[in-house]
Amino acid sequence: MLNRIRKLMTGGAQTARSDAAEEMRLAAAALLVEAATIDENFDADERARILAFIGQRFNLTDEDATALIDAAGHEVDGSVQLYAFTAAVRNGFSYEERVELMESLWRVVLADGHVDPHEDQLLRRIAGLIYVTDRDRGLARRRAEATS
Repeated sequence: MLNRIRKLMTGGAQTARSDAAEEMRLAAAALLVEAATIDENFDADERARILAFIGQRFNLTDEDATALIDAAGHEVDGSVQLYAFTAAVRNGFSYEERVELMESLWRVVLADGHVDPHEDQLLRRIAGLIYVTDRDRGLARRRAEATS
């Protein structure tokens, strides 16, 4: 996997993106990075929460998870819209996995102790684009608040 991410970062995007599973992982990581950076403060606690989710969810080593987060950051920097990321997640994750992702997104947003209005709006948009109901988005937030 690490080699595919390196190909993506060094220009071999067509080869790296041919694997739907890799694209789904990258999309999920990109959404998490977007949530962490929307308030222009991507701190170590947010990164650690993303790393934990990515490592556990996709069964990755710390090295591979870090490379995936770095590739996701590169993707987020070059993108102005969420649709490609959310479409990959919507098509590749089950409903329960999308709700789990929403909970992780809330954990990232809550890492600094408060929710910026831009962060709240972003998570509402993401939930709508990945077809997570308002009810489940709210429940995911409550679970994240209880564990943050």
